[in-house]
Amino acid sequence: MLQHPDHETMRATRRSFLGRSTAGIGAIALGSLLRPDSLLGDVVVPKWHGVINPPHFKPRAKRIIHLYMAGGPSHLETFDYKPKLAEMNGKPMPESLTKGKQIAQLQGKKLVCLAPQWPFQQYGESGLNISSKFPLIGSLADKLCLIRSMKTEQINHDPAHTLFNTGNANPGRPAIGSWLTYGLGDSTQNLPNFVVLSSIGRGGQAQPIASRQWSSGFLPSRLQGVEFRSRGEPVLYATNPPGINDSRQREAINAVQALNKIHDELFDDPEAATRIAQYELAYRMQASVPGLMDVSDEPQHVLEKYGTKGADGTFAGNCLLARRMAERDVRFIQVYHRGWDHHGNIKKSIETTAGEVDRATHALISDLAERGMLEDTLIMFGGEFGRTPMAQGSGRDHHIAGYSYMLAGGGVKGGVSYGETDEFGYNSVKDIVHIRDLHATILQLMGIDHERLSVKFQGLDMRLTGVEAARVIKEILA
Repeated sequence: MLQHPDHETMRATRRSFLGRSTAGIGAIALGSLLRPDSLLGDVVVPKWHGVINPPHFKPRAKRIIHLYMAGGPSHLETFDYKPKLAEMNGKPMPESLTKGKQIAQLQGKKLVCLAPQWPFQQYGESGLNISSKFPLIGSLADKLCLIRSMKTEQINHDPAHTLFNTGNANPGRPAIGSWLTYGLGDSTQNLPNFVVLSSIGRGGQAQPIASRQWSSGFLPSRLQGVEFRSRGEPVLYATNPPGINDSRQREAINAVQALNKIHDELFDDPEAATRIAQYELAYRMQASVPGLMDVSDEPQHVLEKYGTKGADGTFAGNCLLARRMAERDVRFIQVYHRGWDHHGNIKKSIETTAGEVDRATHALISDLAERGMLEDTLIMFGGEFGRTPMAQGSGRDHHIAGYSYMLAGGGVKGGVSYGETDEFGYNSVKDIVHIRDLHATILQLMGIDHERLSVKFQGLDMRLTGVEAARVIKEILA
């Protein structure tokens, strides 16, 4: 178990102060209300240095950009080539594969094979098989690591998202980005360490994403993710209203911070310390966010490369913002694209969704490579689960027994695939990768031993990777 090193010292100091100086509290409170800057002045919030200092390993990645394809992308139309499934199109699925297995909406229905709806082709010197609907991603094949043997436990969207983001299907656990900040400390003090962006696609149902997916859970709430709106004002109320200048805003912040500090000293409330830190972060963001969102300094050829005019709410716009956040030291950036729930007309839906993500994903990876940032930026591309090899009308149902994830940069090998599903794309059968294994690998790349990052909560040592066995996928590390 790891704790902030000054935690008990701080508590003892407060107990001593309260025990010996109760009579002075009223005077401090009155003085701070009359002149709040006398207590805090220009507030300096200590940088959070994390509980792992130095890291357990030399980090291979400094930051992560998770391109979260929400809804469940079909591995059979993206990264997992299955010619046998094409041969069996319209024929019954082998009962030996499906009998007694958990299926979502197809439970009890006649199960027939549905061929991959678009051809695959080999890309790059590595010859990786990738769907022809993703030619630009395919052109980067020699930089990509395709995990083709993913496995999860939750067959419905919300618990599957929760499992992927927190390592547990039950709400209330910290998200990956919160764990990283808790362990490694602040990567920036002018922006949040953990930022979430979201776009809505036209190719499938846009399932909702709950804010608990970027919750800090039982960790301090200052570590939670911050959702940025991808068009308009990115963070509500981050700009001053008419008639309020920076000087008056600073005075108001100081007054609120003084009250928060008194509350913290009186009640030893960790949330008061969080409020102090977050008010100060919000003040600094008033200066830093407008510059982040103003893409007027981006050359026209870069905007054309991504396929965006800027912060326009599209996946392309969000990919550009993700690169700009990475340049400003934001450690964990999640870019949700809600449009992959292809229960019907998957052929057309894949074509539409591929058109929304192929170009921008290629632009982000190649842009980072050109700027020398890909080697220490881990790119993740995938969703909460895959899709069935069996037809659901003209679409595919949710599938948890085998699917694919794409990684690039950040210390992973390029031009490789890892793991396999069976010849129908139903079960992961070789080098199976559970979500916990992917989490362990992510932490390793960031310099953290997943077994040594834990927090005591309700009498248990809680970890991102849980108490079940999890392994680092060393075979994919560069």
